[in-house]
Amino acid sequence: MELVRNNRRYWDFIRKLRNMKNVKEGFIQQEYITEMQHAEHMIIYNNNYWVCLSDGETAGYVGVIDDDIRVATHPAFQERGVGTFMINEVMKIFPDASAKVKIDNKASLKLFEKCGFEKRFYLLEKV
Repeated sequence: MELVRNNRRYWDFIRKLRNMKNVKEGFIQQEYITEMQHAEHMIIYNNNYWVCLSDGETAGYVGVIDDDIRVATHPAFQERGVGTFMINEVMKIFPDASAKVKIDNKASLKLFEKCGFEKRFYLLEKV
């Protein structure tokens, strides 16, 4: 596996993966991302994303924006260590990064714990 810097060639892969129903449900924000929205996002944050290649095939992506990790593995490559590889590699670049994970996203919680992250829960209430 190798982690390569994102470029326009991968933008559609990232958008389509992020919009997959079972992938999208794992993210806090679950709105469908249009090509225009994604292009606008990538114009600003392209250099904050990397794509994982496994035997030359796109297997997932990882991004870090404001020290917040965003990661997704294509379903065809899950359970193969792709997520662990991406998190461990991106932590070499952003050692202080963290992740906001939905409490019911058991796969992501397991992934981040496997990579040495600890759960910390914060509850914000309007007063």
